[in-house]
Amino acid sequence: MTLPPARSLPVLSLALAGALGAPAAAADTPDVVVSIKPLHSLVAGVMAGIGEPHLLMEGGQSPHTYSMRPSDAAALESAAVVFWAGPQIENFLPDALDTLAADAVTVALADADGVSRLPVRTGDDWDTHDHSHGDHGHGDHGHGDHGHDDHAHDDHDHDEHARDDHDHDEHAHDDHGHDEHAHDDHGHEEHAHDDHGHDEHAHDDHGHDEHAHDDHAHDEHDHGHEDHGDHADAMDTHVWLDPVNAQAMVRAVAETLATADPANAAAYAANADTVIGELDTLTAELDDRLAPVRQRPFIVFHDAYQYLEARFGLTAAGSITISPEVQPSAARVQEMHDLLARLDVVCVFSEPQFEPALVNSLITGTDAGTGVLDPLGVDLPAGPALYGDLLRRNADALIDCLS
Repeated sequence: MTLPPARSLPVLSLALAGALGAPAAAADTPDVVVSIKPLHSLVAGVMAGIGEPHLLMEGGQSPHTYSMRPSDAAALESAAVVFWAGPQIENFLPDALDTLAADAVTVALADADGVSRLPVRTGDDWDTHDHSHGDHGHGDHGHGDHGHDDHAHDDHDHDEHARDDHDHDEHAHDDHGHDEHAHDDHGHEEHAHDDHGHDEHAHDDHGHDEHAHDDHAHDEHDHGHEDHGDHADAMDTHVWLDPVNAQAMVRAVAETLATADPANAAAYAANADTVIGELDTLTAELDDRLAPVRQRPFIVFHDAYQYLEARFGLTAAGSITISPEVQPSAARVQEMHDLLARLDVVCVFSEPQFEPALVNSLITGTDAGTGVLDPLGVDLPAGPALYGDLLRRNADALIDCLS
């Protein structure tokens, strides 16, 4: 994602400041720290020409297990503002914020106004049905005026996500072989599907007690859970993979920085407008490019991509593991292997941080291919362009493997 207008406007303001004797824009820019690369990219775009945010996670480690460097601790100690996704993603950060950045303004961007959030998925939530239902109808996800009503995740407005095209009345969940869904690996029956508008699924008849939810070992994967005891409140916080959510986060970043640095408020606002326009273009581009592969089912390494899937109408059929740090059981691997054959899965995606051996083993004896999806941009150079590069590269991987 290139930001020529965003870069030129602060340079112009600096020139005018020098000419008029006003304070230089960069002279008193607050120290800003950002946790992960995709969020850092958005913040860097808003700060273009004004200041450089410090990135905590520069390499390929998982945010769930990252160990901070001394330079990270020093950056947090001097930070005026810290942007992060939230405690469900960056497990390493809450204590550090309390001890090192107690005086900083901290903003969990997953909770920003306008960000649409989805519940952590269970086995019942995956699209494991027949995929020959026609067009998903995702072209109306809003390219000029995104308006979060089209995403409407609070109400799970599945009309926008073309769930009606899946004709749930015909799917008769009793026939789906829920024993294959391995609820031992998910176990979130409290997700309250009645609120999702799926009364016709008749979950009361599924006999979920047989799925041994108590064996799920929730303490092993604090993945989007604010409280393991209340799964109805468990939200997936990989929110940045929806570019419409990214727009809402950019607005929150600009507002926060304008409050912390009023002298540069106009420049932050102008940069944010530029970034939001770039995200409009990116959304339209990816919606068009991904349209031919929407109906083709795939499996991901861990469940980090449902915001990307929902935005562009993709057909994910399952994840090998819920948390990338937890090795899936043999039963889980066998379940996924059976799913490959049952749904004629086209591709299984690994991630760059983890060995692909498990994925290669999983597809043995099947016609499925393999690809790599990356939620963080671990090997992309940090900076304003990273966010667009990350989503385009993931789109390339989906198109290459699913075509």
